[in-house]
Amino acid sequence: MSPHERNNEVKDKKKELKMGVALIPVLFLIAALSITIGVFKLPPHIPLILAAAVAAIVAAVYKHPWKEVQEGMVQGITLAMSAILILMIVGTMIGTWITGGIVPSMIYYGLKVLSPGIFLVATLIICSIVSLGTGSSWSTAGTVGVALIGVGQGLGIPVPMVAGAIISGAYFGDKMSPLSDTTNLAPAVAGTDLFSHIRHMVYTTAPSYVLCLILYGIIGTKFSGEVLETQGVETMLSTIKSNFFIHPVLLLPPIFVIVMVVKKIPPLPALLGGTILGGIFAMLTQSDSLKDVIRAAQSGYVSDTGVKMVDDLLTRGGLESMMPTVALIICALSFGGIMERTGMLEVLAQSFLKRVRRTGSLVATTILSCIGMNAIASDQYIAIVIPGRMYKNAFDARRLHPKNLSRCLEDSGTLSSPLIPWNSCGAFMGATLGVNPLLYLPYAFLNLANPLVSIFYGYTGITMEKIEEDQEDESGD
Repeated sequence: MSPHERNNEVKDKKKELKMGVALIPVLFLIAALSITIGVFKLPPHIPLILAAAVAAIVAAVYKHPWKEVQEGMVQGITLAMSAILILMIVGTMIGTWITGGIVPSMIYYGLKVLSPGIFLVATLIICSIVSLGTGSSWSTAGTVGVALIGVGQGLGIPVPMVAGAIISGAYFGDKMSPLSDTTNLAPAVAGTDLFSHIRHMVYTTAPSYVLCLILYGIIGTKFSGEVLETQGVETMLSTIKSNFFIHPVLLLPPIFVIVMVVKKIPPLPALLGGTILGGIFAMLTQSDSLKDVIRAAQSGYVSDTGVKMVDDLLTRGGLESMMPTVALIICALSFGGIMERTGMLEVLAQSFLKRVRRTGSLVATTILSCIGMNAIASDQYIAIVIPGRMYKNAFDARRLHPKNLSRCLEDSGTLSSPLIPWNSCGAFMGATLGVNPLLYLPYAFLNLANPLVSIFYGYTGITMEKIEEDQEDESGD
């Protein structure tokens, strides 16, 4: 028997998956995560491993060979290998940037310039500009985001609020910049061009962004003029100044990284260059030895100033600090890989499509599916590709222009990814900013508002552009 015939025989033996069966691993995961995180206050790694085991058992019952299940796991993990490598480098970069006085300098000058009343609005705008120029939410969070967390803490603003503003700004650029991978992926999956996609996203992103500015501005008024915070700022400034050499030249490494990414240098070498620069500056400006630099890159920087507020802020970074997050991504994508490879994700998506009756429900289903895929598959690329592939024909059947679909994919698939703790994006942001995604979720206003605006447009028909006959003829040529 030839290999082709054997493959066909195995395929024929597979049982057809039903909606109820495909839901078993998902429901198990929800229950396991609820108990582990909600009741026991423990990390989500073990529930994800057990959910992957349940998915593998379901696949075996339905005649999927173990080799296929394992290939699904490996393929899922492979999708995130570049993200894992970047995460590891960001850990080393944070370590060398703190020991080199770079992060302390960014915090020092930020505290000098920014005031509590305008801080959240400024954070949103700063991160928006950086992410728009780099196309990378991860680079934004790993550079200016880390410093802004420290500035906000010094100004007495709750860290989850600061992280929410950082996430909103970082993901504004992630979805609107032509340099972003997701901004290029979504139109490719939907079948439209990049700049039509970006222009169409303005309709949902602009009102969401204005809402963010208003909300962060209102929250900022609560913190303006508080005397106690001014005292805390002075303590931080004097402590940082007495323990680090502070100078504007130390702002060069983050500028270098941002320029490299804007120049389309891949993030990994750009961030590695930032790490090396951090080490060089540590030896030249802070009188650290090579051993100190290597230790900071490996294990992170340990602050011992005697001022708890400063020590809690600066004791962080290092390769080792990212290992729990790397393990979390591997566990999550193992589960997602099994679900995708064995067809369970496809069954779930198809079952949702059966309930679609009008354009509004199609848009809502697409957006909710992307959010669900981010939670189940734990990867934003899968959350864009699978729903995009599943709902493309439904959009075509309603003569809706493909840019409507690509906009939905970004409004939900891209923006919901950092809000889920076990998603690769949520895990990265949580580890980099030092805040659990569930804590900053209520303050990530852009990420929350944008999907709702998109659904509103779907039901009202606002900006839901149809395919013109001449466009249809061109696409058929």
